[in-house]
Amino acid sequence: MSLLSRRPSRGRMAPRGRTVVRWTVRTLSEVCVTTGALLLLFVGYLVFWTGLQADSAMDGEIDRLRQRWSAGPTTAPDAEPGPDSRPIPGGSTASPGSPGSPPSPGSPPGPSAPSRRYEPGASFAVMYIPRFGADWAKPVLEGTATDDLKRGLGHYDRTGRLGGTGNFAVAGHRRTYGDPFKDFPRLRPGDAVVLTDGATWFTYRIDKRPYTTLPGDIGVIDPIPRKSGFTGPGRYLTLTTCEPEWGHSHRLVVWAHLDATQPVSQGRPPALTG
Repeated sequence: MSLLSRRPSRGRMAPRGRTVVRWTVRTLSEVCVTTGALLLLFVGYLVFWTGLQADSAMDGEIDRLRQRWSAGPTTAPDAEPGPDSRPIPGGSTASPGSPGSPPSPGSPPGPSAPSRRYEPGASFAVMYIPRFGADWAKPVLEGTATDDLKRGLGHYDRTGRLGGTGNFAVAGHRRTYGDPFKDFPRLRPGDAVVLTDGATWFTYRIDKRPYTTLPGDIGVIDPIPRKSGFTGPGRYLTLTTCEPEWGHSHRLVVWAHLDATQPVSQGRPPALTG
């Protein structure tokens, strides 16, 4: 028998080759469909399920705060004394330098008492931002760990206390876990950011549009925050969140100054009733 007679014919090889190609394509297609389905489920988990969990957790934190505040008089033992920290009579916004008014940005702070740190992981205030809607209210917890930001906004430890001299800096998720800062880019100069610790209302006013920076730029939460335009000690607020909306390569930052205070016993401040 010759060598030519032993060679398999191309006609016999072709069906087997086509079968392997079809099996490979079908397998890859099934893998792609399965991967796509898993990705959709993961996105659904991030957008919807974590949102439901976070909303429930935030509502629970606010309820517990209000119950604690209603159980008895709430005081601020660490509040800074001096004329700059007195409540504004009637809750009105006084002009800078007038008796009882908060200091204007850059004005020298009055004498201060040593401040204590908030309890890690515990909520201690509620924030309201009218620009985000009349019903927008989020608890503020001490710390910016993952678990803290699942239950509300997080106060950067070692930054200033609420209403005190220095920089009260707060972080929040832009997307997922309730999307608390989803509308962050809408903030504008003059917008109010109102907080309460159960005893006092603190109304801050935003000074600039959101500023974009890198995650490692920690100078934005300094006592006199870098790039803020503030030139001296004062009572400041910094808010930070992720940028872009579904990423975290950058950060968005806004700065504000304390504009007015009033006791809770006098009712809600004008920024929330106007």
